[in-house]
Amino acid sequence: MEEKGDQAREVMPEAEKGKELDLNLLFPGKGYDLNRLFPDEGTKKLLGQLKRNKRDIERFIKSLHLEEE
Repeated sequence: MEEKGDQAREVMPEAEKGKELDLNLLFPGKGYDLNRLFPDEGTKKLLGQLKRNKRDIERFIKSLHLEEE
C-alpha cells in the first residue's frame, strides 16, 4: 500500500507540468476567483503542493489513530 502512494506522488508532478492548476477547483466554496487573485504560476504550484501536503498529513494522523485502537 505504501508503494502505491509513493508512485502516485512521483507521477503527480509530471502530470501537473502539462496542465494549469485551477485554484477554484482545488479550494472550492470560496466567494471569490482564486485564479485572478493568484495569477502567478509559481504561487499556484505552491498552493497545490500545500493542499497535497495537508492531505498527506491528515492521512498520516488518521493512520496513527487507527494504530492506537
